[in-house]
Amino acid sequence: MSRLDALHEHLPAGVVVHGADGRILSANRLAQELLGRSEAQLLGLEASSAAWQLLREDGSVMPADEFPANRVLRTGEKLAGLVAGVAGPDGVTWLLCNAYPEYDEAGLPRQVVVCFTDCTALKRTQESLEKSEKRLRLVLKGSTDAPWDWDLVSGEVYYSERWWNMLGYRAGEESADPGAWRRMLHPDDDPMITAYLAELLPSGRDGYSLEFRLRHRDGHYVPVLSRGYVLRDSSGRPVRMSGVNTDLTERKRTERRIYELAYFDHLTGLPNRRFLLEELEHVLARGERSGQYSALLYLDLDNFKLLNDTMGHDMGDLLLRQAAQRLRATVRHSDELARLGGDEFVVVLEGLGGTPAGAAAEADRVVGKILAALGQSYQLGTVLFRSTASIGIALFGGHGTNIETLLKQADLAMYRAKADGRGVARFFDPSMQDAADRRAAFEAAMRDGLSLGQFRLFCQPQFDCHGNLTGGEVLVRWQRGAELLGPDHFIGFAEESGLILPLGEHVLKESCRALARWDGDATLGQLKLAVNVSVHQMRDPEFPERVARILDVTGAPPGRLYLELTESVFAEDVQEITRRMFELRARGICFALDDFGTGYSSLAYLQRFPLSALKIDRSFVRNLGIDPGSASIVEAIIALARKFELEIVAEGVELEAQRSFLTHGGCSSLQGFLLGRPVPMAEFEHAYSAAGVGHA
Repeated sequence: MSRLDALHEHLPAGVVVHGADGRILSANRLAQELLGRSEAQLLGLEASSAAWQLLREDGSVMPADEFPANRVLRTGEKLAGLVAGVAGPDGVTWLLCNAYPEYDEAGLPRQVVVCFTDCTALKRTQESLEKSEKRLRLVLKGSTDAPWDWDLVSGEVYYSERWWNMLGYRAGEESADPGAWRRMLHPDDDPMITAYLAELLPSGRDGYSLEFRLRHRDGHYVPVLSRGYVLRDSSGRPVRMSGVNTDLTERKRTERRIYELAYFDHLTGLPNRRFLLEELEHVLARGERSGQYSALLYLDLDNFKLLNDTMGHDMGDLLLRQAAQRLRATVRHSDELARLGGDEFVVVLEGLGGTPAGAAAEADRVVGKILAALGQSYQLGTVLFRSTASIGIALFGGHGTNIETLLKQADLAMYRAKADGRGVARFFDPSMQDAADRRAAFEAAMRDGLSLGQFRLFCQPQFDCHGNLTGGEVLVRWQRGAELLGPDHFIGFAEESGLILPLGEHVLKESCRALARWDGDATLGQLKLAVNVSVHQMRDPEFPERVARILDVTGAPPGRLYLELTESVFAEDVQEITRRMFELRARGICFALDDFGTGYSSLAYLQRFPLSALKIDRSFVRNLGIDPGSASIVEAIIALARKFELEIVAEGVELEAQRSFLTHGGCSSLQGFLLGRPVPMAEFEHAYSAAGVGHA
């Protein structure tokens, strides 16, 4: 082997020599390895598509005239840096090729030397980088984030197209000099950015995240979140910052909307109870520092429920919005104003003075303005509506004040204003708290009494004109220890506190159990049983279903159950009350109208409601034989009942003369002390069962 041949064999590159006809004349050992063929297979092999499958750098098939040897033979020029792929059974080997011609004495290419090295790994790396770059371009194209880059050494700043678009510009429309972003920074954010960078860059931290505002082309400022990376050299010195800006406009808008929903009333736009409670904490803290007194005003619009019931909730909402506008215009910007719900508003007046007397005088002055503003007529669509407000006032300092107690005190004072005639204001007095505490204790005792079964049923008999027992009226008593309380002591409070609902259900259940017990008795099984029903029970949409369940559970016959209503029920939503009455009447239950002639009496009600009986109020019965007017009223009621084919029951019969007048006048049933006093249900059953039926 010659020295040249030995050199070829040990070159770190493949070397193939082609003759003038393109056929291979020689190939060193590395060329054989890279091409995947032996020397015997390579020698004499032509540079054609039939012998070789070469690929261009982009992966497409390389035609034969582009093969390195053929190009040099055709052009006579050197070839450098060509990347070609050689397809083989084990895949593609990528080669970096250089080729040059050797000429004969005539100057014609005698042969071509092709040298090549393996660049497969480099090619794979390049392809991987290209894929990554493509993915990155797609991600950035589909992302709303705006990339940027800042060379801290040269000061050069790169702004992406998206960076400009976020601010309303097209790329290239504005000067993209290094200071562009700083000029667009909100003036209030500039000190913050300066301080942040002064702390970040020397700190050694790599990542960062902060919010600031950049000026939009339209003049408004865009809130952005900037997040990125700080590149540092081997000594830790920052040399580059790169990151993305995210437009926070939508997020800020959503956060604001969530905040408004959580802290503001959607109807009036005023702060709500939650906002008020949090702000009161700050008011108390400021008051403690300043030593100044403040006042909490609790406002309630008078007769608001009547407006809602008679003119509809749309009119009620309109009134609330207008009232809120008037309150805004009346109080100071520094005062707190909130809507608690319904028609209740709260105003907090701060800095009223250093003494209670001075603070009360200042609060009274503001309250006068508020009452005057809210007392003006309201234009509700085409209706001119007059309304007033009742206001409770609680003064407070910063020290030792409890917010819930403060609200309760102002609420109590507001109810005092209601009781004193409405359209006025009242300051909280400690005696109100004493009364409220007593009410709370009484309510707790009533709740305990219900759970312990202290409310007992009594029954007063009813007789016809011949003295025969026809029914009874259920009355409730409270056995509070050794004391037996009548309904006058607790029914009014039960209606105010809402306890009338569980109490009424208890009475109804026990009454139906009694009817079920009587069903097997020859005498008691023929009686009707009247049970008083509160207007609060009739307001409950589920009341008919509750009554039906009680009847099903107890097995009481519905046809002998009379529900007695007072005329106050006619002041409610007549349409809803009527619907519930007919629903109950369809189940066989009867209705009696109690205290007829003392309230909202109307002949239309007798036609409209499914009534079975009228009860003459005891006030008319008591004056029979004394007041000729009462006798005329009783006669008219009896005649009216006959006309509408209703039973007529007179209550409060205590004298024989009253009994005689009523029986001769045609009254169908009588009830009163003359005939029988209310007795416990067990005594009533014992006295009037078939074993010993009583007579009046």
